[in-house]
Amino acid sequence: MPSLTDTSLSRRTLLCAAAAGAGLSAAGCAAPGTAPSADGSGAALTASDWRWLNRVNFCADEGDARQLQTLGRKAYLDRQLAPPAQDPPALAAAITAMPVAQQSAEQRLRSARAEQRRINTLADEDEKQAARTALNRANNEAVQDTTRRHLLRALQSPTQLREQMTWFWMNHFNVYSGKGNVRWTLGEYEERTVRPLAFARFDTLVLATLRSPAMLEYLDNAQSAVNRINENYARELMELHTLGVAGGPSGSRYTQQDVQELARVLTGVGIDNDGQPPRLPPQRQALYLHEGLFEFNPARHDFGAKTVLGQRIEGRGFGEVEQAVELLSRQPATARFVSHKLAAYFVADTPPPALVDRMAQRFERSRGDVAEVLRTMFLSPEMEAALAAGGPHKFKDPFQYVVSSLRLAYAERPIGNLRPVIGWLNQLGEPLYGRISPDGYPASEAAWASSGQMVKRFEIARAMGAGQAALYTDDDGKPLPRTGFPVLATRSYYRFVEPTLGPATRTALAQTASQPEWNAVLLSSPEWMTR
Repeated sequence: MPSLTDTSLSRRTLLCAAAAGAGLSAAGCAAPGTAPSADGSGAALTASDWRWLNRVNFCADEGDARQLQTLGRKAYLDRQLAPPAQDPPALAAAITAMPVAQQSAEQRLRSARAEQRRINTLADEDEKQAARTALNRANNEAVQDTTRRHLLRALQSPTQLREQMTWFWMNHFNVYSGKGNVRWTLGEYEERTVRPLAFARFDTLVLATLRSPAMLEYLDNAQSAVNRINENYARELMELHTLGVAGGPSGSRYTQQDVQELARVLTGVGIDNDGQPPRLPPQRQALYLHEGLFEFNPARHDFGAKTVLGQRIEGRGFGEVEQAVELLSRQPATARFVSHKLAAYFVADTPPPALVDRMAQRFERSRGDVAEVLRTMFLSPEMEAALAAGGPHKFKDPFQYVVSSLRLAYAERPIGNLRPVIGWLNQLGEPLYGRISPDGYPASEAAWASSGQMVKRFEIARAMGAGQAALYTDDDGKPLPRTGFPVLATRSYYRFVEPTLGPATRTALAQTASQPEWNAVLLSSPEWMTR
């Protein structure tokens, strides 16, 4: 294959250098192409249409293209923003059969605690160690199981925008699976809190995450009580979830005093550890709240008056929390912060200020209706400009890269074993639920475009393209019926992907010696690294 050069110090140069380090040709070190040609199936999609589809989807397919040709962008987007509550039957059946769907978070956590108490009573050290090992294995499987479910939907669900927004919100409202008992409540957090509210009003989503045991444990609010206040969650609720950094570009102007006052509001919001209601005086009993593992215990709450962002909040129990969430969610700084983050994820690392302003205005007018803000963004002229040849294309983070590649390569053959996929995400530094810090994984090119990252991606592209990654084996390593390398040169490829490739990538593809090598070159090309 030819050796390609590029004189700029752009990402394209980095990709070429990394490709050489991985032992691959520097495929595609040239500018992408323009609009695809029409065929006889209907109105031709432009290159801009195809790129738009691949912002809405992790990776669009022939069905998405047909829908877009028939409906146009607005109606296609409307369908994505109003998805059915249930997964398609085959996907729903696969998910229902998973262990993560068999028990509630409360059942899983209480069972794990009971087992830990049993282990502590064991006298024989070998028996105790074996039991601990088994419990640790169950801990890890709980996270792996939740990861499999997330991946199944990202790969197979037709409601791709909901899956993208689930990924987005799970980073925005990040929790780390390795802390405490978060792993046992993680699956329910994603399934019942985040995913169903992907397009809801923002204050509804904030309040739902605030009531989640996973969030309350991760950010230490479960331990916060009157006269023993923990400020962690209050600080992150302001800085990362709503207003943005104080004095930062969102225009937020809160102080440390505001954080302390919000922490007082949040006292008593925690987790029911033993399943027994607290003993409360009669005047407090009506204020006690309990649902699953969530608990608001008025005995642990600071009932004094507070002042947050200049607004007085009278002590009255959980109603203070609801008032504070509404106050934070309706701030102009929150509208700007969330709008900028959405635009940076979908449009460009540095989104056009005019677009962010319009999204923020829509956020405020709609009281934080996420669907309306997304509609403003996806149908904007700034999005159209970003989709043009030479526009600020979005570099795929590792999750987007792996999922889009698998959707292209294995769309017709649902993957039987997701363990290799989980391993790839670990290698690329973006394991699901593995971000220790509360800021979540970044979505910018600078975070993921290092030469080491590219070498790993090229190795993974080779494994995907060769069909030798154990994607079709059972848990014992035995091959499942459908194996072998994928054939990426499909009708969809020639219709939509091939026209977006630059001449150097086409030349490199033409000079490959086998289908697996051709697959690897395509999946490691600069054009495929962006969307």
